[in-house]
Amino acid sequence: MKNFSVLMRRARALSGGVSCAVLMAALAACSTQQGYGVGAQAQAEMQMRAATSKDAAPDTPGMYLGLISRMQAEGLYYASLAHIDAFERQYGKSPDSIVLRADALRLTGQPAASADAYTQLLNTPLAARGHRGLGLLAGAAGDFHKAALELNEASTLDPTDSTTLSDLGYAWLRDGDVARARVPLLKALELDAHNAKIVANVALLFEASGSDADAQAMMAQQGLPPAARAAVMSDAQKVRDVQRAREVAAHRATMEQEAQRVAKIAAMPAPRALASSQGNWPGSDVQPRLVDRFAQ
Repeated sequence: MKNFSVLMRRARALSGGVSCAVLMAALAACSTQQGYGVGAQAQAEMQMRAATSKDAAPDTPGMYLGLISRMQAEGLYYASLAHIDAFERQYGKSPDSIVLRADALRLTGQPAASADAYTQLLNTPLAARGHRGLGLLAGAAGDFHKAALELNEASTLDPTDSTTLSDLGYAWLRDGDVARARVPLLKALELDAHNAKIVANVALLFEASGSDADAQAMMAQQGLPPAARAAVMSDAQKVRDVQRAREVAAHRATMEQEAQRVAKIAAMPAPRALASSQGNWPGSDVQPRLVDRFAQ
């Protein structure tokens, strides 16, 4: 705020000779120093205008999509949605614009519209991105089993995507299936051993498997911050809670099946006592007749 006040005083002192554009540039610089991201947004907006101008390079659609992607990398998802509208109005829809829209909708809290956009990708060359997005939406809604199924489809279509493999392993863990999580997570780790998110998910695998020492050693070796370590421990408890709930449910189901079996047996009519040796059961007179026949 001190920098802002200084800039305002300077602006007043020079108001006779300083244009509005210069003042806005100074304010943007101040905002960039403060870390609010306004400077990054202003720069991205200028790049967008350049990309859509009459003097743009011949590969304007590709350049425009690249700049929209850059906006999203900087966290400007709402602004990117506006530019995706402009892009599709000018050039029409494409799988590349649809996936950008789907990601932006997901990250701006519009899951239904995002799911619709991801679904449109399933019969395109970006089907893996579609399944991955649907998996992330399912996980965000707490349905980790569905998330794992969608992410498994995405991984099948794009086997070397370490981020998808990591997300798949995490989904299986949160679904309580530690054994299924192991392979995709270790694949992800060997593909990208310096990715902090992947390292955290592998540490979660160790913790959920009962190897607390290995989990702590990995987090310490990779220098995960305290907040990340706390998140791993919290998720490990959630995994154990799911496993415990499933064990209780399985035990309850077994007991119910046993109770039904006992009730079925109890409802059956009591068996009649066996007849005496003189015979009062079907075929009991066969043996005497046979004996008489051979005796003749």
